[in-house]
Amino acid sequence: MRVVAVYSTKGGVGKTTAAVSLAYEASREARVLLWDLDPQGATTFILQVKPKLRDGVDALMKGKTSLHRAIRASAYDGLDVLPADASYRELEHLFDAAKKPMHQIAGVLERMADDYDVIILDCPPGSSLVAENAVYGADVVVVPLIPSPLSLRSLDQVVEVVAESKRPVPVVGFLSMVDRRKSAHRATVERLAAHRAEVSNIVVPASVIVERMGYELAPVGAYAPRSDAAAAYRDLWALLRA
Repeated sequence: MRVVAVYSTKGGVGKTTAAVSLAYEASREARVLLWDLDPQGATTFILQVKPKLRDGVDALMKGKTSLHRAIRASAYDGLDVLPADASYRELEHLFDAAKKPMHQIAGVLERMADDYDVIILDCPPGSSLVAENAVYGADVVVVPLIPSPLSLRSLDQVVEVVAESKRPVPVVGFLSMVDRRKSAHRATVERLAAHRAEVSNIVVPASVIVERMGYELAPVGAYAPRSDAAAAYRDLWALLRA
């Protein structure tokens, strides 16, 4: 089982778009679970699954709620969703009160090892115990980066979180929302790819096609498979599965 955490300390960088798109691409060849760890539930909404967890996330984490009953099938073969609801706002407190606060997500992942080949974690933005848990349970951390001066800072923050983990893993960054008509965007792409080993050469363009995800309620690869954005996410998954 391969676990991919999609994470950024900064919001609004295309994190959920990446998580949904990567899960869709992976599901073409593997059994995939997309776990929505963000209490905003954007992933859950986009994939149109029922957000309600019976007895909340507390019961799920403690094994009182069956994972099989909590997981929902999506409209796409091979792609299931473990949805988020309002109870996920309590995750931070639940982890903090646990005997092994850093091992909580890893413990749940172990319970699903025989059922899935790939698990994608859509992490909440910012630095939190939930994010640290996801990093600890992951095999690789994927970081969407927008072409702005703050992108390098957000990458440094993620790298720091990973470095401080008791189980450091590879970090793979990629540029998102890139408009190559803008000289600042072109310069950022060239600078990050050339000077940071963590940053891949994969670029997701700024496009109305990507923005349509909120209206289409589907992965980019499903409603615009021939678009440059869909091709970029296919390339990103190919890089991650290698």
